[in-house]
Amino acid sequence: MSGKNQQLPVIERKTVRTAPPPMYKVLLLNDDYTPMEFVVGVLQRFFSLDHEQATRVMLKVHTEGRGVCGIYPRDVAATKRDLVLGFARQHQHPLQCVVEEN
Repeated sequence: MSGKNQQLPVIERKTVRTAPPPMYKVLLLNDDYTPMEFVVGVLQRFFSLDHEQATRVMLKVHTEGRGVCGIYPRDVAATKRDLVLGFARQHQHPLQCVVEEN
């Protein structure tokens, strides 16, 4: 056995870090027909905002034309958008909800 000069293979550990998924903003858009109270209810129901937070977002939508409801991974954002649009149509309101990359 001539083990003195024999080198053992070196095993290196590589740390692989995955990037966090891209996040998407869910936004409500202003219109002239959907009641403010309905928008506040949508924000509370689908985005778990308390009444004060929901009122702030609703006023931003009303005054600036759009407001951010939350920021989520793509699938969650798309699901929330679809739920809001379905709920608004069910109640015969033209409320628009869109998703944009953050």
